[in-house]
Amino acid sequence: MGIPEPIRHSRLMDGIDQAISIKYNNLVYELKATGHDIVTLSLGEAFFDVPAPDFAGFDTAQLHHYSHSRGLPELRRRLAKYYEDQFGLPVDPDHELLVTAGSKAAIYMALLATVEPGDEVVVLEPFWLSYPAQVRLCRGKPVMVPHDVSVFDLERYVTPRTRAIIINNPNNPSGWVYSEAELTFLHELADRHGLLLVGDEAYNEFVTPETKFVTCGAADPEKLHTITVNSMSKNYGISGWRIGYLIAHRNLVDQILKVNQHLVTCAPTILACYLAERFDELIEHTRPQIQQTVAMRNEVAGWLAEEGIATLPGSATFYLFASLGSSTLGSDEFATRLLRESGVCVVPGIAYGDSCDRHIRISVGTESPERIRRGIAAIRRLIDATKG
Repeated sequence: MGIPEPIRHSRLMDGIDQAISIKYNNLVYELKATGHDIVTLSLGEAFFDVPAPDFAGFDTAQLHHYSHSRGLPELRRRLAKYYEDQFGLPVDPDHELLVTAGSKAAIYMALLATVEPGDEVVVLEPFWLSYPAQVRLCRGKPVMVPHDVSVFDLERYVTPRTRAIIINNPNNPSGWVYSEAELTFLHELADRHGLLLVGDEAYNEFVTPETKFVTCGAADPEKLHTITVNSMSKNYGISGWRIGYLIAHRNLVDQILKVNQHLVTCAPTILACYLAERFDELIEHTRPQIQQTVAMRNEVAGWLAEEGIATLPGSATFYLFASLGSSTLGSDEFATRLLRESGVCVVPGIAYGDSCDRHIRISVGTESPERIRRGIAAIRRLIDATKG
């Protein structure tokens, strides 16, 4: 008898790659577990001083069981008030908001509920790396827009099959914050062609004090063509908690709710209860740390410039998208060599679109200034060692 064949997987999965940033960070975890010292400039999170959860006084009978599949009502009310108070966007917490297990899941559920097989979804490079994969998982077609194309030139990428446009604001990996004029144009484009505009706002708190953040939904208060997605994970420094939410028209939320019920049932009840109870306290605790992180991000931009390393424009988040300049290496080979030869981990730019292969993403949320400088020095050395 021959060796039995493994069960065949779906052909759909042949077009789906691993998430490159997670792949590299798994390598970091494995290397650190074997005693290696890795300067980690690849993690998609900021390490904050967050108090350990204290569940004293909570109803433990509630904590360990299912909660409402739309999200714990108290948390929905808190999130609705947050968007109205911060950005002037009215939200009905009972019908226009859904809480689920992370904003990544929220985006995918929104696409599942709206994208038909063969529909096109416009994705701007540099994109958050899961957008194209999620579109393909819905049997849609991602249409990539190179990073040097202006938002105001997007109409030429719209066809009769276009269903949606996804933007990340502020942008991971560049730190770009969309202007009011850019968002107005996107809404007009969506109206003109009957498109859905999906705004991923997971880094909305990570802007400089002088930057005005405009929520994607502000120009569409009736939510006729807009889905706003956000995460408590980033802003509260609790990325491992996986709590995200979306805001949309009640009819669309009702459809996405079905997906949520069949995939995850509800967001983790124990975490939702804690966040609802400590909502204001936690965000006030992390905001000063957020501002320190954003300030560090922009200081690091200056350090890179001093080393002759250019970055794409941006001032928000804790990421920088740095050019490989005169290096002859592609971004994946560059990142692999940087990790192997210098113990410095970054994310290859190819993860964020084909037009981004001459860049790497540098995250400054998890290392000290001294170790970040050490990482930059290693990047500069490898660029010089691989010049054309």
